[in-house]
Amino acid sequence: MSVAQRIDTYIPAGSPPGWSRVAGQVRRTVATAEPLTPYSAAELLSVLTRLALFADAEGLPARPEVWLSREVIERFITAGCLHLASGTRATYRSRLLRLREAVLGGECATGRPVKLSASTASRPYAPTELAALWAWAGGQPTAQLRQGCQVLLALGRGCGLDTPEIVPLRAHDVRRPGSGAVVVAVRGRRSRLVVCRRAWEPVLAEAARLDGQTAYLFRPGHHARGKNTVTGFLARTHPAPAAPALKMSRLRAGWLVELMETGVPLPVIVAAAGLDSLHALSRLLPFLRGTEATQAAEHLRGRP
Repeated sequence: MSVAQRIDTYIPAGSPPGWSRVAGQVRRTVATAEPLTPYSAAELLSVLTRLALFADAEGLPARPEVWLSREVIERFITAGCLHLASGTRATYRSRLLRLREAVLGGECATGRPVKLSASTASRPYAPTELAALWAWAGGQPTAQLRQGCQVLLALGRGCGLDTPEIVPLRAHDVRRPGSGAVVVAVRGRRSRLVVCRRAWEPVLAEAARLDGQTAYLFRPGHHARGKNTVTGFLARTHPAPAAPALKMSRLRAGWLVELMETGVPLPVIVAAAGLDSLHALSRLLPFLRGTEATQAAEHLRGRP
């Protein structure tokens, strides 16, 4: 079979949804680029199909100038290939950039690609994982363990606090002003006021029922405080097969992603998170939900 016939008859395994919408453009793009790259038609078809299906799911038009823009390639590599090893992602990127060069030519002026490594930004818990963690917390064998786990979830997912900020908190650091919101006064070098997300307010309000007292908010009966206070507590909890390990960094990442997705202004997020720059937020961009092209256009155009 000739190269042209292989391209014309190519169908990805499993006939994935969306293939019918992108098939023709994938085949035409690879037919144009294959003679100009060091890669085989099979290698190009495989990676471009993955990219095209990712772009289709994002609501992007089936055009090579859209698929092979550096912005879409980078989003595909960082958000669409999270399950792959860094070496595989690097290979995909190399092939796509050669495809881009062959089809579109030249480099764009949008900057250097992000560095790929085995370590990525803390991945937020999926809703099912968060539900499993809440069930795990409620299933602990003692009241102290149950309350401690629930407080960690509320402070991490509801307020975006990390471990060093949780350990010194006192009950009276949780306040309920006239608005009815639950506000946490964070201590230390990043001292600030953080308004708790509405869904987690009851947990903190209950934990801080010793309002005006000096008891610690997390593990009130445990007076020794140190950098291992949280990890030592978690080591005493009973695991559950359906629940992932509780990581404060993942809870904080989920809090930040939720704020960005709900349209909270960036200066408000930076202040609430105790950040000095937007770098930490940019690392979370791969975890944000995509926006359909029509909705994106409406956002960009603005209100009448």
